Amino acid sequence: MNALKSILVAFVLAISSSFYAQTADEIINNYFENTGGKENWEKLEGIEMVGVMKMQNMEIPFEQVATKNGKQVVTIELQGNRMVWSAFDGETSWERNQQTMEAEKRDNEATENIKKQVKDFPDPLLNYKEKGYTVELIGKETIDGTETFKIKLTKDPILINGESKPNISHYYFDTENFVPIIIESEINEGPMKGQTVKSSVSDYQEVNGVYFPFTISNQFQTLGFKEIKLNPEVDAAVFAFPEKK
Repeated sequence: MNALKSILVAFVLAISSSFYAQTADEIINNYFENTGGKENWEKLEGIEMVGVMKMQNMEIPFEQVATKNGKQVVTIELQGNRMVWSAFDGETSWERNQQTMEAEKRDNEATENIKKQVKDFPDPLLNYKEKGYTVELIGKETIDGTETFKIKLTKDPILINGESKPNISHYYFDTENFVPIIIESEINEGPMKGQTVKSSVSDYQEVNGVYFPFTISNQFQTLGFKEIKLNPEVDAAVFAFPEKK
């Protein structure tokens, strides 16, 4: 009798897991369908975002470029000076020292973690199974009066001080239009290690048939995009580490 109960419980759990996995897939599929269709998302080779970052009573104009092959660069304007703040050319990752403003290569661990992010372009949820990621529907949750579906996304583990750590985010999808309005992730390094970043995603606008949020804000900063360009032409030299002469 106990064996029969165990079999029934296992069967119910299997059915439940299958149901939730399927439901999570339906939510994600609806998300891409409502924001331009998977075919249009899959055609993206690069994205350039131009906007302003607001933090600590400062407004910093910036441009960010990310490509399908993993290259990325952030250019900012600080006190009237325009400079590349950080970049990754596919092999070498670097950023400017906030004190000296000199370009410095990131360590091997940080670079390896950035390499793992290559699969996230243009969206971590796009074809997530092919990337080796998993999703789980946690349930429904009401946020500021809006009913949402909460989905857990588990990506490839990241390295922190030489140890492999889980890389988990939670997406909250508006149940009416199936777009994320909140994304939660944990800071894994630096002085704010262990804190959860809760990013509000809003102001979706259409760009050449694909919809993007034009405002992303959290407890530390707000990014407001003025323009988003798809498949921009970018000089490869901008990603390279500026060797000292």
